[in-house]
Order: sequence, then C-alpha cells, then structure tokens
Amino acid sequence: IPLMIVKALRDEPLPVYGDGMNVRDWIHVQDHCAGVVVALFEGKPGAIYNFGGNHEMPNLDLVKMILNQLGKPESLISFVKDRLGHDRRYAIDSSFAQKELKWKPRQNFKEGLEATIQWYIDNQAWWQPLLERAGRY
Repeated sequence: IPLMIVKALRDEPLPVYGDGMNVRDWIHVQDHCAGVVVALFEGKPGAIYNFGGNHEMPNLDLVKMILNQLGKPESLISFVKDRLGHDRRYAIDSSFAQKELKWKPRQNFKEGLEATIQWYIDNQAWWQPLLERAGRY
C-alpha cells in the first residue's frame, strides 16, 4: 500500500501483478500491532496466532481505490508479468486469535486506507528524503 501511494503521488506507474485479481486479506497496521501486543502478554507460549483484517480484496481493486482517493487516473496502472508460483489468494484465518485472545480488527478498512493516504500526503517532507537517500524504492 505505501509503495502504491507514493508512486501515485509522484505520477509514476503502479505495478500490478498479472491481471490484478490476486486476493489479499488487508489489515490496518494498528490492528496488527494490537494483536501482537495482546499475544505477547496474553498468548500461550508456542501458540500460533494469525491476525487478519477480515477484508479480502483483489489487488487491482485496492490500487483503484488509492488512485480514486488521490484523484489520479487509472492509466497509471501498469500490469506486469506475474511471478512464477504467485499465489492467487492469501487468506488469513484469525479465528484462533479472536477466540483465545479476545482480539479482533477494529479499523474500518475504507477509513483506515483514507487515513493512511492522508498521512502520506501530509508527511511528504518526512518520507521523500528517505526515498532520495535510499536511491530506489
């Protein structure tokens, strides 16, 4: 998501694998961090906890949402060859974490995405020098 936002802000092509229909379960960073913290303090040693956002969406739909919020054209989408063996769908079953840790994602996906995009707009003076120092992203 950060890469797509930055590229869109710079009017650069946004690379989308294959036809863009690869599905991912998107989770807001605050929800993921909250899950890790509760697992740290409340989890059982050796237990495996998966944290998902309960918001599956094709990558292409996500990229279009980002472009739409930024008022950028979909012509910035650049379909690139899918990598060999790329999974069509990554699904996360967080039911064990929800049951055992009483954890659940709280951030509304659309609102979280909008806030993330706004953060990148408002904080360009912070992240742009990092990209310049890195030379490539």
